[in-house]
Amino acid sequence: MYKIEYTKEAEKNLRDLKKKGEIAKLRKIKEALDTIQQNPRHPGLHTHKYQSFQTKNGEDVFQSYVENHTPSAYRIFWYYGPDSGIITIIAITPHP
Repeated sequence: MYKIEYTKEAEKNLRDLKKKGEIAKLRKIKEALDTIQQNPRHPGLHTHKYQSFQTKNGEDVFQSYVENHTPSAYRIFWYYGPDSGIITIIAITPHP
């Protein structure tokens, strides 16, 4: 199991959803985060490397689905690190 950490941007994304009262969306995000924590390669997440982005330290960034086949479906962007056994959530945003 991985420990989950959040960037300030990811924390802001969650706060904004709470302020908007997006309870159903937050529930789906929590389920996806729990799955990432247990198995970031779970097939239901459709996790894949986000090709056009790396962190400032060069870590590969991954994208996992919160939803699929939904207008403005949410995605979770994350990377392994900064230490072993940690996944850092960069952002939680709707897919354009």
